[in-house]
Order: sequence, then C-alpha cells, then structure tokens
Amino acid sequence: MKSKKFLFLTVLSIMLVMLLAACGGKEDDSSTKDSSTEGDNNTSSSDIKFLSMVTGGTQGTYYALGGTFAELITKETGIKTTAEVSQASAANVNALKAGDAEIAFVQTDIAYYAKNGLLMFDGEPMDDLVAIGALYPETVHLVTTAKSGIKSFDDLKGKKVSVGAPGSGTYANAEQLLEIHGLTMNDIQPQNLDFGESVDGLQAGQIDAAFITAGYPTAAVESLSAQEDVVIVPVDPEKAKALIEKYPYYKEDVIPAGTYGLAEDVPTVSVLAMLAVKKDLPEDVAYGIAKAIYDNTDKIGHAKAEYIKKESALDGIGIDVHPGAKKYFEE
Repeated sequence: MKSKKFLFLTVLSIMLVMLLAACGGKEDDSSTKDSSTEGDNNTSSSDIKFLSMVTGGTQGTYYALGGTFAELITKETGIKTTAEVSQASAANVNALKAGDAEIAFVQTDIAYYAKNGLLMFDGEPMDDLVAIGALYPETVHLVTTAKSGIKSFDDLKGKKVSVGAPGSGTYANAEQLLEIHGLTMNDIQPQNLDFGESVDGLQAGQIDAAFITAGYPTAAVESLSAQEDVVIVPVDPEKAKALIEKYPYYKEDVIPAGTYGLAEDVPTVSVLAMLAVKKDLPEDVAYGIAKAIYDNTDKIGHAKAEYIKKESALDGIGIDVHPGAKKYFEE
C-alpha cells in the first residue's frame, strides 16, 4: 500500500515538473516574440548596411568632395558609404531613380528639371526626389587658351566646343548660355566630352573651348593652367541678367583674379550644387547624412568648404527637403 502511494506521488511530482517547464517555455517564447516584434516596429536604418554616393568625373569638384563626404557619413551613421565616379547631375538623378545609388550630387537646376519632368526629363518627373541640402555655387566656366584667340561667345562660331554629355547639367548650361548670346548648338561643332577629356582636348589642340560647370578652383582647369595660359570667356553682366530673368536658378558670379593664373576677375554665372536622395530613405539616415556634413565643414579639405553652411543649406534648392534633413536643420 505504501509502495503504491509512493509511486503515485512520484508520478504526480514528475507531471507537475513537466507542466511547470511547459508553462515556463511558453513564457520564454512569448518574451522572445515580443522582443522580435518590438525590433520590427523600429526598422529604419537597421536594414541599411551600405550607401552609394554618385559624384562626377575624377577631375571635378563633386568627386573631390565625395570622398570626404563618404568618410564623414560612414563615421556619423555607421553605414559604410562610398563615393562613385559618374557622369554627374543628370546621370546621378537617373541612378537614384533606378536604385543604383542612395545619395547624389546634383545641380539645383537639374534637380528642378527632374522633379518637374522638364528638358532631359521631359514627361518623366521624379516625384520622390528630395534634397538633403545645398552646398556651394557651381560656376559655369567657358574655358579656352590664349593661343585659341577666343575672347567672346561670338568667337565660338564654327569652333569645336566641348559641351558635356547630352542630358548633362553642363550641356543644359551650355545650351542656355549659347541661347542668351544668340547662338545654338548648330553654330558650333559640339563635342560631348567630360572634364578630363575636355582639358586633354584643349591641351592637344583638338578642341577650341570647353564648358565646365564646377566649383572653382576645379582640378581639371587647374591642371590645364599648369601647361597653358588659361582664358575664361566672360559673361557680360547684361547677358547674365537676361539669363537669370529667363532661368531664375542662375545667379551672377565672379571667378577671382589669381584663379587658374587669371590676371583679373572674370564675370560669369553659376547654379548651386546640392545633395539629393529619394524620399523613402529612412528619416534617421537622412538626418545622419545632413549632420555628418554640416556639423563637420571644418574637416572638408577643399576651397568650397567655406560655402557649405547649415545657415544657407536650404537656400535656392527649388525642391522639397527630406523630412530627416529638415529635422536636422530645424534643430
């Protein structure tokens, strides 16, 4: 009898232990599940391990700044960021659109065209294109050499002139400046060269002049000035005013004496450089990008760093600002 009672109690004890263990396992599963669900609700930058930043040609200002920007963003956000060589503004917008890049250097005029489906983006607006912030003036250089004899826009007639790739920001600038001087692409022999190719062509005498839209001093023109007497063809202030009246994203600019060995200031025009992203970029990532750049302008080793300021980062953009970047500037 005692043996049966002992056996019954033993079995009962084992059953109780198993029941408690099962209950405990359910509590653990529930806890794990809740923790996992909580993590899912906080998704933002956690899934992003890499950011690609498209810049421009290796001898342009975009590329020179891009490497530093990539390092700053990597350090600030913890997301590995690399600067990629590209065909600049218009191509960069298309890279964003195709998902081939997450951050892009873009001229403000090109961003405006893309957002509104104009010119090279005719009928194909990019509704989700938004800005991180403006950077610095992009000066339009019409570059030639003393030996070419070109001193004015009228002198370009019949000459071989590099105008950038079709659909590029430089091409649009060239077309609009020619227009305001009563010329078209048909009045010149247009050459679709990038900055480096333009400089090589000028030095070799294969072309007569080149449009280069970049922050001065730009490496391409500096390298040319080491070999040749550089001439920047001026834009008459009256022509500049007419250009701005028709295309309000331009502003008057001056390339100062001493730049590229110039003996005196040269009047010209400029647009703005900016950084653009897509609207679906997580808010904290866009915030981190803005903070990385505008909090660390003292670490940007380029002459254009003096123009990159948080106080003026929202001036002259012309498209919406990403909510994450906007939050940074509002703070």
